[in-house]
Amino acid sequence: MTVVLAQLPVEAFVETAIGAFRTLAAVDYATVLPRAGERVVRISVLISVGVFLANLAVSLGAVEKVAGVSRYLTGPANLPSEVGTAILTTAASTTAGYGMLAEFRESGRLSDRATLVAVTVNTFFGFAQHVFTFYVPVIVPILGRETGVLYVATRGGIALGITLTGVLAGAVLLSDRDVDESVAVDTDAATDGGADDGANEATRVGRLRAAVREAWASTGGKLRRIVPRLAAVYLLVSVLVAADAFESLSAAAGPLAEVAGLPAAAVPAVVVFAFDTTAGAATVAPLIGGALTVEQAIVTMLIGGIVTFAVSTFKRSIPFQYGIWGASFGSKVIVVNTVLKVVFISGAVVFFLV
Repeated sequence: MTVVLAQLPVEAFVETAIGAFRTLAAVDYATVLPRAGERVVRISVLISVGVFLANLAVSLGAVEKVAGVSRYLTGPANLPSEVGTAILTTAASTTAGYGMLAEFRESGRLSDRATLVAVTVNTFFGFAQHVFTFYVPVIVPILGRETGVLYVATRGGIALGITLTGVLAGAVLLSDRDVDESVAVDTDAATDGGADDGANEATRVGRLRAAVREAWASTGGKLRRIVPRLAAVYLLVSVLVAADAFESLSAAAGPLAEVAGLPAAAVPAVVVFAFDTTAGAATVAPLIGGALTVEQAIVTMLIGGIVTFAVSTFKRSIPFQYGIWGASFGSKVIVVNTVLKVVFISGAVVFFLV
């Protein structure tokens, strides 16, 4: 009797494995693989063009143009104009922008409360950098125009909501005691002057050529990272979809999915986000229009974003924030960022599910 009971789990496992093998063997690979491969190639081409143009735009200062509106936010938030410079810098380099804010705080220009407000106002402009370098050139081609644009717009709305919350908090909570006008911090960038028009024209041409070379080099490196991963994930998911493997998850993942109001097929996609955002998007893409509606795909990615954020907090945010601010104030920055992002992402999820 004991031997029989001990063999049951093994027998069940073997039967399950045989069933899975038969299901996969029944897939019409002659149809599935070419279709998946064709879409991977098309997406890869779109990503190649998009990433190159995005890198070129960044090199030519497009992000700084977006960040120029920061001056309209620092005033209502009761922050000094120098914070606008830090925001502009954050749009190009998060580390540099945060480093400037850290200098403002350490010098006494900003109080801790004013610094937290500035960090919150910074949110949308940090997101703007990723719009140019990741969301538009990578995520939109993977998800398709309708789902991709809606997802990017949703993430942009979340980031903008957090920024406006920071502006409101500054208007309500900050006073003259939080900003010491007597402390001067030099944030002026060096500028060229006195050159003739010919020299300026030569400089512009040289900068354009350098920007093209930089964009091309950056594009090649990014494609080498993204395309193989995209192809592997997309082909795998296409086969699993054809084999109805996602449908078979209903019994096990159904209760968890029902809590979020999603089909069970969304659960593995959310799990993939814990490892990689691009792979998560590639997992969701083949399910759109089948197992997932556009709205459900957006919700799946938003919930996956919370998972990604939780993982990245331990992998990157804590070391980064502690390195910039120190453990005590860095913990406050992490808490504020985490609470606001979870609240606004949760609000967006509710919006799409209602």
